[in-house]
Amino acid sequence: MIEIDDRDLDVLLAEDPGDPVVMLNLLRFRPDGGRESYQRYAEALGVGINARYGLQVEYLGTGGRALVAEDGQAWDMVVLVRYPSRQAFADMIRDPEYQAVTHLRTEALVEAVLQPTSPIEA
Repeated sequence: MIEIDDRDLDVLLAEDPGDPVVMLNLLRFRPDGGRESYQRYAEALGVGINARYGLQVEYLGTGGRALVAEDGQAWDMVVLVRYPSRQAFADMIRDPEYQAVTHLRTEALVEAVLQPTSPIEA
């Protein structure tokens, strides 16, 4: 599954601990231009959407061969994105400006994992 629907967002918000959320993105690109399409998606988000919802890319990296995983679990890219809240993330996903560019993400990916995480204070 690549798309996020309203039910997914409702569950995300129902489980909201009230803290910032860091989204783990594991991405597998289509072999025929997926990486380039994802780059266009990232550029389309631009400063406007990122700033409006407080999005901060904490880490962006190219995936390598998995050392400990089931077959097929190597990812092309790993991205950690911090949002000030789960509500900010949900609002971004529902924003018409975001909805106008999300097709670039969908076209780019064969498979994805989008997992919310909560920081643990030491």
